[in-house]
Amino acid sequence: KNVNVSKKVQLFFPHLFERKVALIYNTFKFSNHFLKVLVFSYFRARPAVQTRTSWNAPIMWELMFDGSLYDRKHKEADTAVALTVFAVGRYLEAYLNTFLTSAEKHFMLGLPVTYFVFTDLPEKVQNITLAPQRNIKVVKVEKYSRWQDISMMRMKTISEVIDAVLKYDFHYVFCFDVDQIFKARFGSEALGESVALLDAHYYKLPKHRFTYDRNPKSKACMTEGDYYYHAAIFGGTCEKVKALTDYCYVNIMEDKLNNVEALWHDESHLNKYFWLNKPTKLLSPEYCWDENIGDASDIQLRRLIWAPKDYEKLRTR
Repeated sequence: KNVNVSKKVQLFFPHLFERKVALIYNTFKFSNHFLKVLVFSYFRARPAVQTRTSWNAPIMWELMFDGSLYDRKHKEADTAVALTVFAVGRYLEAYLNTFLTSAEKHFMLGLPVTYFVFTDLPEKVQNITLAPQRNIKVVKVEKYSRWQDISMMRMKTISEVIDAVLKYDFHYVFCFDVDQIFKARFGSEALGESVALLDAHYYKLPKHRFTYDRNPKSKACMTEGDYYYHAAIFGGTCEKVKALTDYCYVNIMEDKLNNVEALWHDESHLNKYFWLNKPTKLLSPEYCWDENIGDASDIQLRRLIWAPKDYEKLRTR
């Protein structure tokens, strides 16, 4: 196939003599042992779940990767990561401290990380102990009367902070909902150009049951799609995340002008974006699991879970 592959690749993996293996070997120049671990885990470790998309993007599951290899690569590159999280109204007191303290135990350990906390109550953000090269920046934002508007308008805010600050200092940005708790490694294996999260409630369902927006009056309307993505987590390079948030914001505002609201608000627009602009990496439901789901047979490691919710108390009508 006109690919220059080392003889050791052909020796160990004659049945996998293809561009994927060649790219892995020639890019990283791993030893025989690391090559075996990487390729065997990539192709064989999780036969019960889908590990690649039709456009060849990886779907990240436990046992698919050696985290130390990703960490080494990103430490050598001095990769810096920004994390954005919105804690508005009652969500700040209910969730923010747990979110941040758990992130300090599990999120991108060993890399420079800055948490950008957007809140209407900056004076109530508690101080937490941070590891070296970890920082928190608190940014005051408007509190909208409806939680739906808080969720949707974050797209505009994220785009603005990327343009004003993040693109100058950070290689990647990850955007999180605050009502989540880190439980295990959420590491550099999750970094990529454009990263989407498979929704834990939908990843096993047939496509006709995905709750895309079906209203032709909405800019989020979809008649078909690849997966159902969860807007609780998305990320990528600053350039790609800005493109996503700009797309969502522009289409949310056009819907507002037409007195239309997408079925699942910003998440509906995010799903439309990722259908038209395929993500380069997908995170499995291990990266955002709901403990209320009965069948957890695929989940070998809960990296992050949904926090318990009382929407009647949390959301202002």
